Amino acid sequence: MTSSEEYRRQIMKDLAQGNVESLDTPTGEPATEYETFDDFAQRTTPDQRRQLFGRSFQPNQIPSSQMEPELQKAIAQIKPNERDDVARAFFKHLKQRGLDDKHLEQQLGLSTRHPNRMNADDVSKLASFAYHNHPDIFREVLAEQPGIIKFLSNPVVAGIIGIAAAKWLGSRK
Repeated sequence: MTSSEEYRRQIMKDLAQGNVESLDTPTGEPATEYETFDDFAQRTTPDQRRQLFGRSFQPNQIPSSQMEPELQKAIAQIKPNERDDVARAFFKHLKQRGLDDKHLEQQLGLSTRHPNRMNADDVSKLASFAYHNHPDIFREVLAEQPGIIKFLSNPVVAGIIGIAAAKWLGSRK
């Protein structure tokens, strides 16, 4: 295991365990820790994750030379049905900005504009486009589809996630 992977795992472990005193679960009971990142993703709301990613994941913080390969690797690792959901979310938000799927298919060189037929490379192109041109949409999709985050491994990316999570979790105490 590379130091990058170890660092990412430690960040995700720290994020998952949280040491949180007063973050409420959906049932209203206080949550004191998360068992896994998936547990964190399931027990937090999109609004909580939106707040967590509010200032993270911006091109001026993580250069494209580091973010794009990370997105490609992460998207390739998520399940096909989750990848479809990620593509649908990007298309939905981009359409609200006046960018239709047919235009995006042509502009980005996608193999298709149908989310259920897109491959990992297509979804990576959509994610990279949003990251560079519409960072707010990129963060929104991450809040809605947090599965991508657990596969990011670059120390810079994991560090920013860790910093954002620490600030968010710290503000919840």
